[in-house]
Amino acid sequence: MSADGRTVHRAAKADRSTILGEPAMTRIPADAGSDGVATTADDADSGEGADQSAVEEERSRVREFIKELSPDDIKSGNWFAKLCTQALSSYTEKVDWQYFQERYEGVPADTIVDQRIKMAARYAALEGGLSAGAYTAAVIATLGSLGGASSATVPTAITTLMIDVVFISQLQLRLAYDISVLYRVPLDLSDPEEMWKLLRVAFTIKSGEVARGGATKIVPALMRPLIKRFYSKGVLSAAKSLPIVGKFLLQRNVIKIGIPVVGVPLAVSLNRWTTLIAGRHARTVFRNEARVVEIAEGLSERSRHPRSLLWVAWLVKEADGGGSDDEALLIRTLVRLVREQHQVVDERFARLVDLDPAEVWRRLDAEPAGDLSDLVDAGERVAEVDGPVNAQEEAVLAELRERCRRIPNQTRAREPELWA
Repeated sequence: MSADGRTVHRAAKADRSTILGEPAMTRIPADAGSDGVATTADDADSGEGADQSAVEEERSRVREFIKELSPDDIKSGNWFAKLCTQALSSYTEKVDWQYFQERYEGVPADTIVDQRIKMAARYAALEGGLSAGAYTAAVIATLGSLGGASSATVPTAITTLMIDVVFISQLQLRLAYDISVLYRVPLDLSDPEEMWKLLRVAFTIKSGEVARGGATKIVPALMRPLIKRFYSKGVLSAAKSLPIVGKFLLQRNVIKIGIPVVGVPLAVSLNRWTTLIAGRHARTVFRNEARVVEIAEGLSERSRHPRSLLWVAWLVKEADGGGSDDEALLIRTLVRLVREQHQVVDERFARLVDLDPAEVWRRLDAEPAGDLSDLVDAGERVAEVDGPVNAQEEAVLAELRERCRRIPNQTRAREPELWA
């Protein structure tokens, strides 16, 4: 195996408990395959034993967390608000880009992300085996009676069920956050919109898109009906309330009521595959954002006309009505980069509502004579950012190319009112 493969595997194994709880260094197998599988039976046993221990330790921490909950916390969904405070506050303080650089120096983000997803899926499967007996009709009936005035503590049966729900919820939250950091698009969780974004990504809350889309293609055919039932169990797309999310997650996990009939293997598989789907969904979302940011960085670095860059980008974005998330992210990032790298703050652009293309052409005419190919390149990249160039975008690009070629050779005086 390659040196990079050994680096990733060893770092991931040393980092095995970070995604669960507090960082703890564990013994690393002397050699391992690039897919994260030990190359000898002794190494495999060592790795599996360490993973099992890490999961059991985290289950103990989760049990202590649940002891602090009341039955009303569980029934109302408030348990999730408390989990977010506990699971993310200290975690996001220590897990940043530098944290991963120290452990995976020189390794591309894609490789580390794949390793994190595999690690999380492995932990989820191990936990599923330990919690397989939690989902019974009697437990679900008890769940429905929670919150009575005489109930001051969480019943033991519900505690077992909640360990599974809390463990997987925390695991997927931290996995999604890790992936955002690794792709250099970290989330500011003090911002409610950013927090809601993390929840949407971590739990694939627009659940229909997972069941209908291609995400389940990675799942064995035998498991697909159950996976689709899991993701169709309730839809949450608008209510930005942590307790509501908590009720949603608990409701979705009730599907596991049928698992004990089949046995532990199905419980293991459901936890594993839903975590894999969540991780790959997060990878798709945050990798795409990193791609858009990378495009914006390149455009700003190469731009010789940063003020006109913003206007050209907006003109092309609006060619077909605009509105895609990728286009919005590109514009936001360009505005920030032009301000930081070129010290350009365009108040007129900031106040823009409806753009008249003639104003953009006047701005190009006001540029000093010279090569405007950077603006043509920018227009083309903006048009491609959310997919193939369509007819409306191509029409604008054609005129942009023509306008840039028609700039006179002699230096033209700027029109001050355009640059105010």
